[in-house]
Amino acid sequence: MSRTKLVAAILAALGIAAAVAYQVAARERDYRALVARGDTALHDDQAFAAIEAYSGAIALRPDSVLAHLRRGEAYRRRGELDEAARDFRTAASLDPNATRPLEALGDVLFQMQRFDRAAETYARDLMLDDRSAAVSYKLALARYRLGDVSGAQSTLASTIRLNDRLAEAQYLSGVCDHELHHDTEAIQALERAVALAPALVPAREELADLYTAAGRHGDAVAQLTATAAIDRDHVERQVALGLAQARAGQEEVAVLTLGNALERSSDSPIVYRALGQVWLDRAQGHNNDRVFLEKAIQALATVAGSANATSDVLTLYGRALTLAGQNEAAERTLELAATRYPVDPQALVLYSEAAERQMHIDAARQALIDYTGLTARDDEFVSHATRIATLSIRLNDRETASTWLQRAVDAAPDDARVLEPLAEAQLRAKDTAGARATVERALAKDPTNAVLLKLQQSF
Repeated sequence: MSRTKLVAAILAALGIAAAVAYQVAARERDYRALVARGDTALHDDQAFAAIEAYSGAIALRPDSVLAHLRRGEAYRRRGELDEAARDFRTAASLDPNATRPLEALGDVLFQMQRFDRAAETYARDLMLDDRSAAVSYKLALARYRLGDVSGAQSTLASTIRLNDRLAEAQYLSGVCDHELHHDTEAIQALERAVALAPALVPAREELADLYTAAGRHGDAVAQLTATAAIDRDHVERQVALGLAQARAGQEEVAVLTLGNALERSSDSPIVYRALGQVWLDRAQGHNNDRVFLEKAIQALATVAGSANATSDVLTLYGRALTLAGQNEAAERTLELAATRYPVDPQALVLYSEAAERQMHIDAARQALIDYTGLTARDDEFVSHATRIATLSIRLNDRETASTWLQRAVDAAPDDARVLEPLAEAQLRAKDTAGARATVERALAKDPTNAVLLKLQQSF
């Protein structure tokens, strides 16, 4: 090749290289401009414009982790969570060592309530950087939402080692301890959370509940007083404080608190319900004081007559009417309470008592039967079953009486008070052999029982 041709070839190659370099630089310039435009739009909460700009940047640089990450955030702000998750996954695959895309992906999955996938993603993130207290907390929260309370608590221990001043982690630790029945540790964790973040209302409310359960009513009032001061806009805070003051024996203060709440929200059913409860409890604590009882009835009547009255409110009103001797009205109210969903289980017990007073024996029995079916754990099952049997006898339904007495015996096999009516029911049903065996079994427990001895003599 001649020298002239060689020079021409070199110049051509240099021209091509310059052109390519110019194109690369221009693409990079356009890419940066589009990213900057997207950032500005995202800052101004113009998510759609941001998505368009970032999409243009991705078209120029498909391998851009930053553009996918930013577009994912824009999609998340628009509520397009599937698209956001897709971009975050792409960003994570483009840079397997980057933690930010994984954290963002975990956040979106958590928002979509895919807690198992969120937990897996946060765990992957922590494998890359196990020093992030924030991600560790998010992993604990995801596990808690999955129902893995022990796993969440174990993760929180690591979170708190990384940062013991993270109030949310202390709060969640307290919640987990409470669910694991470690209430002393729960109180300590929640106290730390409140000390770190005095405005953390959920922690104060949880702490107040634990103080109440522990009989520390004064401490509960202190927490709810602070909560009501922090959140003045919600009357529910004043109601919770008033009820706590009443439990602490500060009845006059409770009435004042609830009265102030009523001035701020004159048509609030929850305030009238709380006032009714406080006055009713005061009446019962003062030998059914008629003045207190009338105030309870007046407050509860305001909301009990509403078509939206809850079973809980109607049950309270029925109790008040019963104490006032208004038996017919009490029965009607409690019957309604027993059918208003969701049913307050106590409404069924009180309705049964009210119906029996009005000699509506079948309704009284059915209400108690319904109660035993509704309540998973009935601490008074034996007395309820025995009463069902007694009502069945009054209805001349000896078969049902025997069935329920046998259930009572099965629940309390050593209780002679249950064996005695069972023997009587068996005898009425002409089951002499069964009655004899029951009497012998009962006398072994209570050999001086006069009724049992008389039954034994009748065989």
